[in-house]
Amino acid sequence: MMVPPKRKRFSYSLGVHVRVAFVGKGGSGKTTMSALFARHVANQGGPVVAMDADINQHLALVLGLDRQPEPLGAHLTEIKDRLRGSNPRIPSAESMVKTTPPGRGSTLLSFDDLAADPWALTTPDGLRLLATGPFSEDDLGVACYHSKVGAVELLLNHLIDGPAEYVVVDMTAGADSFASGLFTRFDLTFLVAEPTRQGVSVYRQYRDYAAKYGVALAVVGNKVHGPSDVDFLREHVGDDLLTWMEHSTAVRAMEQGRHFTLDDLEPANADALSVLRKTLDEQEKDWARFGRQAVEFHLRNAHAWGNDRTGSDLSEQIDPEFVFGP
Repeated sequence: MMVPPKRKRFSYSLGVHVRVAFVGKGGSGKTTMSALFARHVANQGGPVVAMDADINQHLALVLGLDRQPEPLGAHLTEIKDRLRGSNPRIPSAESMVKTTPPGRGSTLLSFDDLAADPWALTTPDGLRLLATGPFSEDDLGVACYHSKVGAVELLLNHLIDGPAEYVVVDMTAGADSFASGLFTRFDLTFLVAEPTRQGVSVYRQYRDYAAKYGVALAVVGNKVHGPSDVDFLREHVGDDLLTWMEHSTAVRAMEQGRHFTLDDLEPANADALSVLRKTLDEQEKDWARFGRQAVEFHLRNAHAWGNDRTGSDLSEQIDPEFVFGP
């Protein structure tokens, strides 16, 4: 029987700033971890909106749904029209790009607004699921997936989340999340890593990219078979290793479509989910940094491609008098 090595422990506190991203190498189990965490919080009574921002749309399946939500990417113009509201700096949806920050007159979203999105579905656990959507036939060979993920970035830019409201986002695999400023829109990022050289190489890449932006990052080991796997993770990720999920027959059954509830999880794995929530609940929201980085990445995208694409100076969309946060 596996003797569990010592994990990090955290005292519980009421969560107040709770946007979280799950990232990792393709096949690491980040979608499964996103789903397990979202279900864990929902089953404890926490209001949850999950968002599938991965090019491979599997989150609905793992959350127990037999169909996909209506894709946000297919409604991007409607989303932009809603969010720009009466902001005079944004005259049309066509002039709005994925990084456009809110300003005076913009429509700011509460958590309840996000949960009530008409294109969301309710899962058997009672949480709400939104999805960017897959490539359509018209997209193949001509479109970039980041245009669809832009819907998630816009929604998070305009979201004013409140106490104990959880937004859980399953991100694209690897370092592809860095193709826009979306990686800075979270209070904490969980990087799911298998105890392999490939798994920890993605961690190093993500850590190095994220370091100068103040992105809070914690590693969640996955598919751990024994103490040697934990030792491997500790050797390669150090103190960033928060907790780990042991190899789970219950999770494998869930992934194969068999009946599964959170009560089926092994005690050590249930404890790992509790550690994730406690850690997330202890994060502090920095609205000033959130605002600075929203502006920074908007200007970057404007200069790189946005001004040419829209035929306008997108820097004029920045409202210097607007203050991010409640």
